[in-house]
Amino acid sequence: MLENLRTFGRVIRTLATKDPVTRVRRFYEIQSPDVEFAARTTRYMNVGYWEDGVTSIDVAGEALATKLADAAGFKPDDTVLDVGFGYGDQDFAWLRDRRVAKVHGINVTPRHVEHASERARREGLADRADFQLGTATELPFPDASVDRVVALESAFHFYPRSAFFAEAFRVLRPGGTLATADIIPLSNDTARMSISSGPLSFVKFSIPDENWHDRTVYAEQLAAAGFVNPEVRSIQDRTWEGWRRFQAARPNDPAFQAEAERSAVKGMANHWRDEALIKKELALLDYVIAVAHKP
Repeated sequence: MLENLRTFGRVIRTLATKDPVTRVRRFYEIQSPDVEFAARTTRYMNVGYWEDGVTSIDVAGEALATKLADAAGFKPDDTVLDVGFGYGDQDFAWLRDRRVAKVHGINVTPRHVEHASERARREGLADRADFQLGTATELPFPDASVDRVVALESAFHFYPRSAFFAEAFRVLRPGGTLATADIIPLSNDTARMSISSGPLSFVKFSIPDENWHDRTVYAEQLAAAGFVNPEVRSIQDRTWEGWRRFQAARPNDPAFQAEAERSAVKGMANHWRDEALIKKELALLDYVIAVAHKP
């Protein structure tokens, strides 16, 4: 009960925050990691890419990170800039599996930076993985200094995303690639504030109006930043429903029940109870992999 009251207090504080960067940071401080990652093996924070038969968000989360790496065209000698990296699980996977030379991570949430930095030290990767506080619209890197810029389910927060595109273009070397896994509406006619279900409250409260547009506008903004051949491809059919099924079933998972407080289990069950409304609103949302190149 006490943790529920603390969570409620963090929600109220977040909603009352006017500064967009601080608001996003506080948004990611609402949920206790003990609840968010109970009975899990990773700290991926994305909705996942759900292949047939996949039932674990840890597997789906890494699959989405793999999709983004494929889209970005990672090569072993690349310097990668990951903007809005969460707890950094994808960065360690890319260092391990793609053998990229270096990963820089930028994030507005101190909790995330501290966790990823400590993991890099613990795993002996501090020379290849650097994580620091910073914002997507003022990247602390010189012009033409990285090969790939990626944002794994984070760019919808950036205020505005078009300024991030301009910054990504600036720091990329000629021939470099920007790739994002991102959340947008299927149609510009969908009112962002009409989304009302609890699990999708982030749409209403942490996506700015400037970022609420469809695939066509997304590609136009990439081109306006100087990128060539922008491609914005929907993977909606492999994201939202798998994520919804996993989250809705989680309160009934004995492993989750054993690790999370009873009040948290009850709260999650209540959060996901309106299946019809959640499915209706998810049908309004797109999920895209966007790729663009600096000439």
